[in-house]
Amino acid sequence: MTQSAAAQKPPATPRRLDPEDAQHALAEVQERLRRQQLVADLVHRQEEGDAKANLVEDLVHRQHEAELKTLLDGLHPSDIAFILESLPKDERQTIWKLVSPEHDADVLLEVEDWVRESLIEAMDRQDLVAATGNMDADELADLAPDLPPDVVAEVQKGLTEEERAQLLEAMGYPEDSVGAIMDFEMVRVREDVTLEVVLRYLRRLHELPDHTDQIFVVDRQDKLQGILPLSRLLVSEPETEVRAVMNADFLTLNPLDSDADAAGAFERYDLVSAPVMDDQGRLIGRVTIADVVDVMREDSQEQALSRAGLQEEDIFAPVSTALRNRAPWLLFNLCTAATASFVASQFEGTVSQIVILAFLMSIVAGIGGNSGNQTMTLIIRALAMGRITGRNLWQLVKRELFVTLMVGLCGSLVAALFAWVISHSLSIALVMMAAMICNMLVGASVGVLVPMVRARFGKDPAMGSSVLLTFATDSLGFFIFLGLATIFLL
Repeated sequence: MTQSAAAQKPPATPRRLDPEDAQHALAEVQERLRRQQLVADLVHRQEEGDAKANLVEDLVHRQHEAELKTLLDGLHPSDIAFILESLPKDERQTIWKLVSPEHDADVLLEVEDWVRESLIEAMDRQDLVAATGNMDADELADLAPDLPPDVVAEVQKGLTEEERAQLLEAMGYPEDSVGAIMDFEMVRVREDVTLEVVLRYLRRLHELPDHTDQIFVVDRQDKLQGILPLSRLLVSEPETEVRAVMNADFLTLNPLDSDADAAGAFERYDLVSAPVMDDQGRLIGRVTIADVVDVMREDSQEQALSRAGLQEEDIFAPVSTALRNRAPWLLFNLCTAATASFVASQFEGTVSQIVILAFLMSIVAGIGGNSGNQTMTLIIRALAMGRITGRNLWQLVKRELFVTLMVGLCGSLVAALFAWVISHSLSIALVMMAAMICNMLVGASVGVLVPMVRARFGKDPAMGSSVLLTFATDSLGFFIFLGLATIFLL
C-alpha cells in the first residue's frame, strides 16, 4: 500500500468493551417508550374525534419510532436480545417490529428460548423465511423446534443437498448432545499436499470459519488423520508436506457425547475447537469455544433455578404461568415447614419451662442449613464436572463429614458462649453446642445424599435440593435440640 493510500484510509475506531452499554441502551429504550405512552395518554384525554390531537399523536409516534429504530440499528444483535429479554411482552413486540430485518436471524439465535417463541409468533411466514433463509445448517437446526413446520420445509428448498443432509443430521441428535451444538463449517486438507498448497487454498476462501485455530487433515473417505494448527502452518517451510507437521495426537468428540462432557474437555485442555467424528472415524463437524460457552452459561442458569425448584420462564410471563412454575415446590416447602413446626410442638412442655430454648433453636436449624448448603454446592458442581465416581464417593463423604465436624466444633464453641451469656446456664450452653454439631453433620449428610441419589436415578441433582435440605435441617434440628434439652435439662 502506498503512503497516499494509507493516508486516505480512515482511522480505526475500536469499540471498548463496556458491560453497561446494553443497560444504558435498555434505559434509553424504556424512556422513549414511556414518553410515547405519555403522549398517547394525553391525546386520549382529548375529545374523541379531535383530528388535531390525533395528528399530533401520529407525528410524535412516528418520531419516537424513528429514534428507536436509529438506536437499535447501532446496537449489536446480542445487545438487542438483552433489551428484548428485559421488556414486558407488549413492549417487546413493539421493539421487535423496529429491529432491522438484517438483524432478525442473529437476534433470534441470541435470545433465550422463552423470548424466541414470542418473537416468532409475532412474525408472519414471509418474514420468518427471509430471516432463516441465509442461516447455516447448524444454526437452522437450533431454531427448527420453534419454527412452524411449513417455514422449515420452505427454507429446506433453498438448501443444497449437502446442507439439507447436514440439517437433518443435526436435528436428529438429542438436545444435550455434541451433535446438537456442532457446526459444519471447517477447513479440510489432505496429508500428501505441501503447506504452500494449503496456503494458496486458504487465500482463495472468502473468509475462514469462526474460531479456526486448526485445519483438519482427512483422507479421501473423510476419515480424520490429524490436525494442522495454524501456528505451525505459518512458521513451517512452504515445501513441507502436511503429514510431516500435522499432529496425530488430538482429542475428538462423538456426536452422542454429552455437551456438558465436551464443555469439561474444553475447560480441561484449553481448547478453541475440537473435531467431531462418527463411529466410522469420519469427520462430520466440529465444536468451537463459542458453542461451549453457551452450554456452560445455560447449565449454570438451569442449575441456579433448579436449586430453588424452578424452571426457566419469562420474567414477564402471565401470573398463571408463574404459578404453575413456582407453586409445586412452594407447596412442598409449606409441608416441610409444617412438619418442622409439628416436631417443635411436641416439645411444648420443654419450651414452656425453659423459654430461652425458643430463641436458640432457630440458630441450630439455620447453621445446619448453611453448612449443608456449602456441602451440597460442592457436590453438585463435582457431579456436573464428572469428578465423582464409585471409587472416590465414600472417601468424599468421609472428608465432608470430617470437615463439617471440625467447623462445627469451632462454631459450636461460639454458639455455646452466646447461649451461656443470654441464659447464664452452662447446661443450656452444652446442649446448644451438641445440637449444633449434630445438625451440621445432618446438613452435610443430606448435602451429599440428595444430589447423589437424584443423579443415580437420572434426575437433575440440583432440582429442589435447597428445599429438601431445609426440610431436613429444620425438622431434625428442632428434634435434636429440643430432644437433648428434654433429656438433660428437665
